Amino acid sequence: MTPVLSAKNVNIFYGQAQAVKDVNIDVQRNTVNALIGPSGCGKTTFLRALNRMHDLTAGARVEGKILLDNEDIYAGDVDAVAIRRRIGMVFQKPNPFPTMSVMDNVVSGLRLAGVRNRATLLEVAERSLRQAALWDEVKDRLSLPATGLSGGQQQRLCIARALAVEPEILLMDEPTSALDPQSTARIEDLMSDLKKDVTIIIVTHNMHQAARVSDTTSFFLLGDLVEHGPTDQIFTSPRDERTESYVTGRFG
Repeated sequence: MTPVLSAKNVNIFYGQAQAVKDVNIDVQRNTVNALIGPSGCGKTTFLRALNRMHDLTAGARVEGKILLDNEDIYAGDVDAVAIRRRIGMVFQKPNPFPTMSVMDNVVSGLRLAGVRNRATLLEVAERSLRQAALWDEVKDRLSLPATGLSGGQQQRLCIARALAVEPEILLMDEPTSALDPQSTARIEDLMSDLKKDVTIIIVTHNMHQAARVSDTTSFFLLGDLVEHGPTDQIFTSPRDERTESYVTGRFG
């Protein structure tokens, strides 16, 4: 089976400091993939490299290859903006655009791409909000400010905004760490539904969450990818002692 995304010998630097070392991972289509490890281990740095977010960070550089459908996203003729449409991102804290309505938040990416037809925008907004399990809660509030939503609703709104441009892959950087348990459960249920349409890669510090939602898990430590494999295997019979120590709570 051909992976939708492959990292090949990926090294990431901030100036002279190396944050990620020689990572190789294949990600299969329509799966949820968890990146775990203690703070500062390189998992978020690696995640951000997958849609060229480090292009926006002074002094950062990525070496090696990251292939999306066998196309190197760091090749010289590749448009970074186009890559970020195909590989969307949801951040740790909900970040709806504060001056925009619920509706305008969802379709902001389409408007940037030049879509102006209101019927099309409404259709995409409803589809995306339904995908994010938010439509029933906001269908009568589309013209109201997005900042009036609860934290969990705002995070699902940000997911809807990312889905509106129909990405192949959705990156999620600790998307539930700022949410209450009920909102966290909603997001976790949502991930299971969304993988029918999109591949998900999630950074999480929550071992139970990784075990619940992911098909594969990658354990990072001090910039190294220690182990990558099916989630059941990582949590029940890891091959590396360091992985076992981490998932059983002996450190981290």
